[in-house]
Amino acid sequence: MISVQLPDGSKRSFDGPVSVAEVAASIGPGLANAALAGKLDGKLVDTSFVLDRDAQLAIVTDKDAEGLDVIRHSTAHLLAYAVKELFPEAQVTIGPVIDNGFYYDFAYKRPFTPEDLRAIEKKMAELAKLDERVSREEWSRDEALKFFESIGEKYKAELIASIPNNENISLYREGGFIDLCRGPHVPSTGKLKTFKLMKVAGAYWRGDSKNEMLQRIYGTAWAKKEDQDAYLRMLEEAEKRDHRKLGKELDLFHFQDEAPGLVFWHPKGWAIWQAVEQYMRQVYRDTGYREVKAPQILDRSLWEASGHWEKYRDNMFTTESENRYYALKPMNCPGHIQIYKSDLRSYRDLPLRYGEFGQCHRNEASGALHGLMRVRGFTQDDGHIFCTEDQIQAECVAFTAQLQKVYSDFGFTEVQYKVATRPDKRIGADKLWDKAEHALMESLRASGVTFEISPGDGAFYGPKIEYHLKDAIGRTWQCGTMQVDFSMPGRLGAEYVAEDNTRKVPVLLHRAVVGSLERFIGILIENHAGSFPSWLAPVQAAVACISEHQAAYAEGVVEKLKKQGFRAEADLRNEKITYKIRALALQKLPYILVVGDKEMQSGQVAVRARGGVDLGAMPLDLFVERLSEDIALRRDVGSTA
Repeated sequence: MISVQLPDGSKRSFDGPVSVAEVAASIGPGLANAALAGKLDGKLVDTSFVLDRDAQLAIVTDKDAEGLDVIRHSTAHLLAYAVKELFPEAQVTIGPVIDNGFYYDFAYKRPFTPEDLRAIEKKMAELAKLDERVSREEWSRDEALKFFESIGEKYKAELIASIPNNENISLYREGGFIDLCRGPHVPSTGKLKTFKLMKVAGAYWRGDSKNEMLQRIYGTAWAKKEDQDAYLRMLEEAEKRDHRKLGKELDLFHFQDEAPGLVFWHPKGWAIWQAVEQYMRQVYRDTGYREVKAPQILDRSLWEASGHWEKYRDNMFTTESENRYYALKPMNCPGHIQIYKSDLRSYRDLPLRYGEFGQCHRNEASGALHGLMRVRGFTQDDGHIFCTEDQIQAECVAFTAQLQKVYSDFGFTEVQYKVATRPDKRIGADKLWDKAEHALMESLRASGVTFEISPGDGAFYGPKIEYHLKDAIGRTWQCGTMQVDFSMPGRLGAEYVAEDNTRKVPVLLHRAVVGSLERFIGILIENHAGSFPSWLAPVQAAVACISEHQAAYAEGVVEKLKKQGFRAEADLRNEKITYKIRALALQKLPYILVVGDKEMQSGQVAVRARGGVDLGAMPLDLFVERLSEDIALRRDVGSTA
């Protein structure tokens, strides 16, 4: 007898070996039809997998996150199947699941065209309708190698050749197509009903720029058509909000080939930067941080002592002078430890909080660069807290509260919390990692929030809390972080005099709220679609005159606004006022002030709020009061909240 325990705690008994599909059928025909895979003792398996022992089993359907991954992985294989049907000379390589979809890389003699993508997607739909069985087969490594060599699939053969000799290979067959894969996959192609091919891009074989360039076809797949439709609408909205497009339209910043991954900030973009930085500087002051500044370049010996040279060297820019090797800092923590070490510290000094708007450089691959979101030079709102073990939880709880307020002020009200645990490549003893991970989890529980675990995603020197904010169109962005580090302070010789007069090593908490200011500003641009609330807007009000006759009055209004600390500009162009208003509206300004003879004679301004809302004529002092209130409350234009 074989006993199978289900997620609800109930058990089912079978006389002999039983497949996952048969277990699903024993529960009911609805589940049997919906089953995509099984989760056997925590491991995903095909519905054809046979249980020959007692086990815990969950039936995976399209309602489960794992089920959606199985659909997407299977759709990637369906894509490869269709390509081989239409373009037999194409060679297949790899096709993994990614966020919201999948891709598959191909080698082909010419570039795939948009017409090709439409034909491939049509063929995929035809193959799915055939509802062909997807079956798993196990071959010996040598047998699989000979097979793929014989059909001219050199990339698959190369992958198989890298597998140890004594290992069996799992292959999946659907119709006339067979592919190398660990699985699992849907039981038949008929389960794949909702998918769309998105684009073609270049990709190097095995991600190595020394290898040949392949063609990567991206696609998306979903359990339900309405989910895919919502995703495609989100992508359409995201395209309108693309910070690179808006950055150019609103004259905020640019990039150029002479400085790859580095930003040229224009005056308006720099005004946004300054608004964010000065806000965060006030947060430092309000929460007990002492602002510091550490050098950009540090000797190699310091990076060796910190562990960065061994674990992070490939991402660091290095230089040499007078037979000494240096590196541009990729992180601020070693520099802050040097500041801490510059004086003898007592337990009475702890917690000691340092903050820096620290400029860092990381040697990101050129293919990974993406506007402000992924750059080589960036500035962090970086802070480090030196504390005792007993102070960790209180500091983490206080930081979470601080971060929640900051995000709310910037317009983000939903935050997701994840604890990233120890990676394979790390420093420090396991017992210290145990302490650090426990402290982070307990701090989030004390903060009253729910969180997920991200296994293996911690930094090499410590685990971390990742704070993910949700933007206006539902995307999530990981910005803030809190990391507990028991290792680096000791490696770099940081100590404090304890209450018993012994020397002890402090715990180091690495924290950032917005993270990279460049990336955070990119997120802000997209979240607000360039229509910033008044306190962040690079130009808070533009004053447009109807004719040259009011030009001096318009300039005087601008000067009065500037003297009160507002960011204002005058539009004195010799154009019709309707043209000026349209042009200024395209800049997404919070307010446009129109002045004609009537306003000039009465000492007023005619106020238009963003969105074409006519607020009528009012004394300048009344407008100043309104704008001041917008800024003080950090509210959007026209809001009464």
